[in-house]
Formats: sequence, C-alpha cells, structure tokens
Amino acid sequence: MPATSPAPLTVGFDLDMTLLDTRPGIRATYLALSAETGTPIDADLAVTRLGPPLLEEIRNWFPEEEVGRAVTRYRELYRDHAFAPTVPLPGAHAAVDAVRGHGGRVAVITGKYEPNARLHLEHAGMTADVLIGDLWAETKGAALREHGASIYVGDHLGDIRGARHAEAVAVCVPTGPYSAEELREAGADVVLADLTEFPGWLAAHLAAG
Repeated sequence: MPATSPAPLTVGFDLDMTLLDTRPGIRATYLALSAETGTPIDADLAVTRLGPPLLEEIRNWFPEEEVGRAVTRYRELYRDHAFAPTVPLPGAHAAVDAVRGHGGRVAVITGKYEPNARLHLEHAGMTADVLIGDLWAETKGAALREHGASIYVGDHLGDIRGARHAEAVAVCVPTGPYSAEELREAGADVVLADLTEFPGWLAAHLAAG
C-alpha cells in the first residue's frame, strides 16, 4: 500500500500589525469619516485597539441606526486614505518568503474587509495563496482548519484563540496592542520579538517536526 503523502505546509498570517503597520492609514480614514459625518472620533484611540471587527469600533462612535452606513462609508474612504501610509512591518516579506522557501502556502486570515485586504497586499508587494477577510478569533480558526494551516502568526489575543480553535501553533509578535508577556500569558506557543525572527524559528520548528 503506497505511503500517504504528508500534507503541504500552510502557514496563516494575520494582516493588521502582524504583516503590515496599518495604523497611519486607519487613523487617516477615521479622521476623514469624522470630518465627513460631523461625528467626533478619537482616531488615536481607535488605532490602539485594532483586531476585532470594524463594526465593534464603529459602534463606539455612532448610534446603532447609523452604524451600517458608517461601516460602508469607512470602507469606501479607506481606499482613498489607507494604502499610501501603510508599510510592511520588519521581517514581513522575509517571513512570507520563508514559508514559500519550505514549499509552503501562505494564508492571510484577517478581520479586515477582504477587498481592502487584497489591495493592501498588492500595495505592499505581497501575495497570498489564500486570503480570507471579515473573520475574528474562532472564525479565523475555522478558516485555518479548512485550509490545513498548522501555524498561525498574529499579534492579538484573538489570534491566539483562532490558532487554538484550529489546533495550530500560535506564533505571536508584540507589534500590536499586547506585550510579549501578555501574549505568553494568554497562551501563545511562541512569542518572537518581530517577524525578522520568524524564518529562523520556522526552519528550527520544521527540522524538529
């Protein structure tokens, strides 16, 4: 009976504050939305709590009956304000290249609106084999499981929950709202200083496996 081929390596990555520093563009978009609608929004505060769905943040600033329209308009304004100021975080390109260097697939699983996430990757010169947006925590985990990801790299406690849900290795970087200690305490399997450490960690992890 022929041996079963091992499943191909698939590594999932979060987008905001894991691969890309999207804070300047998100801040600019909130300021534009505030100016257009006349609704005060503390954009500096909003960018400190990236991760959960946009809907949750918008509800902090708009009455419920206006939330749907505000989300739609934010996503439209995003295309005019968010891409130019966004930059890849240190090591992001090398991390993606490392996965491919091991014959693996890159799955970007993000809470961001998927069409805008795709444009972000294009602007940053990155490509993903799989891109799924509008997911958070356990719903990220469902997508990771569906695509066979054995590792998920993120910056948020919700990313740890997603990795746990998929039974994937939770690799975290403290480039978002949480410190390395907070990520460890929340159950991250691995905490790296930033993505510049990821290629070396991945090589060691695969060699040990």
